[in-house]
Amino acid sequence: MNNSRLVKISKYLSKHLRHTPERLGIEFSPGGWVAVDRLLAASSARNFPIELAELKEVVVKNDKQRFSFDSTGTLIRANQGHSITVDLQLEPAVPPDVLYHGTGKGAVESILKSGICKMSRHHVHLSANIETAQKVGARHGLPVVFTIAAEAMHDRGYTFYCSENGVWLVEYVPPEYLKLT
Repeated sequence: MNNSRLVKISKYLSKHLRHTPERLGIEFSPGGWVAVDRLLAASSARNFPIELAELKEVVVKNDKQRFSFDSTGTLIRANQGHSITVDLQLEPAVPPDVLYHGTGKGAVESILKSGICKMSRHHVHLSANIETAQKVGARHGLPVVFTIAAEAMHDRGYTFYCSENGVWLVEYVPPEYLKLT
């Protein structure tokens, strides 16, 4: 499959598995899962046919690993980034000492004042390495990376989760745990 088709399918899946499943007429089962055959049928019925082989390629090749199949390969979900209510059934996890958050330069002043808020998503997304945070930040203009004192936050009762694709999630990062990298 060419890269253009790969990107198009990935964006389509992101839209419907993270934000507007009702537009496809699909509902999530516990964990945010949807039956692969149901997703493919719904997409086809909405004039966006996706072959099973294409879907598998998108899941494997997506650079951010946004999607995953269950162990049977019959269910698919978005790993995080939902703007709708969904319980991904993630278990609390102990984070590393530090994590990173990438953003655009224009957000720095607000973040230093108010911390990092989840905005319309379920969680704040954090990276385990600076390089990934820089890539995320570049989507918002000139990239800026914050170092998060994750261990200190955890020690003070903040709950962290790690999604299947390695993105760390937390409800909020107060300013006192932030440092410009």
